[in-house]
Amino acid sequence: MDRKTPQEKKRLSYAKDRRNDYGENDKSSRKSIRRHKRVPHRANRHRDHQILEGARGAVDERLGGVVEERLYVRRPKRWRKFRDAPLGEVLQARIEHRVRQGIEDPETGRRRVRRIRRRQGKATGDD
Repeated sequence: MDRKTPQEKKRLSYAKDRRNDYGENDKSSRKSIRRHKRVPHRANRHRDHQILEGARGAVDERLGGVVEERLYVRRPKRWRKFRDAPLGEVLQARIEHRVRQGIEDPETGRRRVRRIRRRQGKATGDD
């Protein structure tokens, strides 16, 4: 196994390390992912139960068709996870935001973004 220089480690870090850019605390994902998966399923079950309540009782072909149509007319709710963003992209967006807000000098910001892009490109083989 080859030894990596500090510069190579930094390039790999920018390209391969990931950061949560969804906008919530990264530690809260342990609970919120479960909750976000649970809520739509519960809403779908509740809706299905309400619709199927209308079909209880004696068998009626016409009523069964109407209830089945109501079940499938609306697409079920769902939730999907978003993957984390590469560290280089997160840092680049942060610098650009600081420049837009006037917190950082535009020329300094451009230099820093260029340096991040250069390091990011060499790690992925894009350069």
